[in-house]
Amino acid sequence: MDLSIAAILVQDGITSGAVYALLALALVLVFSVTRIIFIPQGEFVAYGALTLAAIQNGKAPQTASLLLVLGALCWLKQTFVVLRMQSVQTHADTVWRGILLSGLTLIALPLMLCLSARHFALQDWPLFAQVVLALAMVVPMGPMIYRLAYQPLAQASTLVLLIVSVGVHFALTGLGLVMFGAEGSRTTAFSDAHFEIGALMISGQSLVVIAVSVLFIGGLYFYFERSLSGKALRATAVNRLGAQLVGIGTQQAGRLAFTLAAAIGALCGVLIAPMTTVYYDGGFLIGLKGFVGAIVGGLVSYPLAAAGAILVGLLESYSSFWASAYKEVIVFTLIIPVLLWRSLTTKTHDEDEEA
Repeated sequence: MDLSIAAILVQDGITSGAVYALLALALVLVFSVTRIIFIPQGEFVAYGALTLAAIQNGKAPQTASLLLVLGALCWLKQTFVVLRMQSVQTHADTVWRGILLSGLTLIALPLMLCLSARHFALQDWPLFAQVVLALAMVVPMGPMIYRLAYQPLAQASTLVLLIVSVGVHFALTGLGLVMFGAEGSRTTAFSDAHFEIGALMISGQSLVVIAVSVLFIGGLYFYFERSLSGKALRATAVNRLGAQLVGIGTQQAGRLAFTLAAAIGALCGVLIAPMTTVYYDGGFLIGLKGFVGAIVGGLVSYPLAAAGAILVGLLESYSSFWASAYKEVIVFTLIIPVLLWRSLTTKTHDEDEEA
């Protein structure tokens, strides 16, 4: 291996690691706030990529229909809960006004997206508008899935929440097969430019992926440090009971965490779709590599999770050169010494005391 090949592998590793870093941050965020190991994170990657591919191929994305169904289920559930808990002091007009307003956000907006996908020539739209529309169809699924699958079990043990995550993963994978089919898809590149630095050829698409990832990570940092909702999420992650005592709603924090996780997953899918063929079940493997990076950070530390994800990307890149048939095995073997080291150095805590 000469220096030019090593530089190319570093470029590929950093590009992949930037995507894995975003997914690792999303996994750490969801686990810190809700104690949920969000296995379906990879499905949002696939949904984002394949929705954009469907738009560019002139097909109506079926994710719009799925979003409408999830919104209707959430509205029915919320309506049932509100009517059941209605007190004598609550005016009927106030209750019905709240039900109608929730119907506008949970049903009317997804219905507009569904009609737009079916009746407009979306393939003629600018690339940026297509990306925004794809994200608008996929991102709201995050808080909706939290409302339907996780919120009723918010006080359950981590093991129960893990089992629910496995079930949601299989459900979304099956729906992905129904909506997108078994064939993979690619999307139009954000940039076709290439830059030569000596013997190294740097693609514009790789620079776009790295730049967007860095900007998004920086945006998340300022969001958690400067915004009130970001500080509320941090407080919920540090101490859920303490956050409840000072008036921070853990359910609202959970929905916000799932919204950010869905946005990160869909954005990662949009970024990688021009560089690799994405299948309906391909997001699981990508999300799993982000999970390895999150494990390096102990599912707690954001900087360590990002650093671990970059390490995963570099390890995968060099493994594909030296032993391409075993690159997945080599990457996932990294988790063994990390878990062993953490088991020897981390003190155990009673889950009930933490709750």
